[in-house]
Amino acid sequence: MSSSKVYSVEEVEAKLKADLPHWFLENGWIRRKYRTSGWKATLMVVNTVGHLAEAAWHHPDLSVSYAFVIVKLCTHDAKGVTDKDFELAAKIEAVIGWQPALEGGALEGTRMVM
Repeated sequence: MSSSKVYSVEEVEAKLKADLPHWFLENGWIRRKYRTSGWKATLMVVNTVGHLAEAAWHHPDLSVSYAFVIVKLCTHDAKGVTDKDFELAAKIEAVIGWQPALEGGALEGTRMVM
């Protein structure tokens, strides 16, 4: 069993509002829907989330369709939302949302999410 602190509904909602405004609490999971430009971008999002999750040894549930990916996080062994979920969500948000073309410089890129 995990020794991680499980956050209450009120604590989860407050942390999401402060730190992850595109995420919300649903049935004990924190959840985010990423809309994409199509299948190629959807696969890029899925692979990116998979890489980050594997690196963190913390694995989300994913729902995948042509132009969107739904990411759901909950710490299974703790039976609730913990720091692991918030930290992985923040890393996913930072990487998936990165837009090199908006930063200027030599890097350009395709937009993965809308």
